[in-house]
Amino acid sequence: MTAHPATPAERPERPERARPAPNGLTGVGVVVAGPEDRVLLGLAHDGRWELPGGKVDPGESFEEAAVRELAEETSLRADAGAVRVVAVLVDGARGITRVTAAAVLESATGVPRVTEPHKIVRWEWFGAEDVPEDLFVPSAAVLRAWRPELDLPRAPAHCYPTAR
Repeated sequence: MTAHPATPAERPERPERARPAPNGLTGVGVVVAGPEDRVLLGLAHDGRWELPGGKVDPGESFEEAAVRELAEETSLRADAGAVRVVAVLVDGARGITRVTAAAVLESATGVPRVTEPHKIVRWEWFGAEDVPEDLFVPSAAVLRAWRPELDLPRAPAHCYPTAR
């Protein structure tokens, strides 16, 4: 009996394709849109303001990463089902391709507190029209994707809005 060759889907990937050298980052920036058109920003030790967010873990969805990062960084809680991804952003900061989901939450429970003092000095609510100009670049790109009409610094990113 002759064995039939495996179909393309059944063949194992070549080792160099199965585990390529890392050359990009996948993350999520979370806009917590509070009452009275406010947004939550954290003051980093370098003086720039940033949204909660961070890297997406292997096997995690953008929505799952958004609520996990939000809880880790601010102690706020939310349901992944309440997260809206409004755009996917691509930039090339420092020669690394960075893919960032712009995630929006209309509500979260709890009171924001600094849970990573080595990263953030304090969390503060800002009116959408009063967001500081000194922003972490990926946060500026996410905020522009959320509210393109806001007067925010240009962020060098390609923006791919999702269907709303």
